[in-house]
Amino acid sequence: MSESGDVVEALAALHAEAFDAPWSTRAFADLLAGPGVLLEAETDGFVLVQVAADDAEILTLAVRPGARRGGVASRLVAAVTRRVAAAGATRLFLEVAEDNGAARALYDRLGFEPAGRRPRYYARPDGPAVDALLLVLNLPASLPTG
Repeated sequence: MSESGDVVEALAALHAEAFDAPWSTRAFADLLAGPGVLLEAETDGFVLVQVAADDAEILTLAVRPGARRGGVASRLVAAVTRRVAAAGATRLFLEVAEDNGAARALYDRLGFEPAGRRPRYYARPDGPAVDALLLVLNLPASLPTG
């Protein structure tokens, strides 16, 4: 995918379907214009990753609610993991809300391991903030196959 306006609009629209606090089209345009940012996308989801030296970080992973639990996220993470490893990354990081059981199960299946915690990182409109768990996948581990 290119960084055209249509792509940015599509990413923002899908992100709005997937999250309560979606990112703006401007945020996506700025990210895609940044150094080391990779986009892996399918019709029902996408993942944005940034590579810096030998580290990579999943910035966001969004899957259309109606397509969840269908393997989209696994395929996207597997594909982007191969890409960041090919780009020289030796570790892939991400943050996940402690209360997001489905995402935590996915990352556990893909081989991510705990690396830290950010207390009260995710604000919740209907309750107290939730901790973010920092997870890491050491590369080139046995790469996820999706």
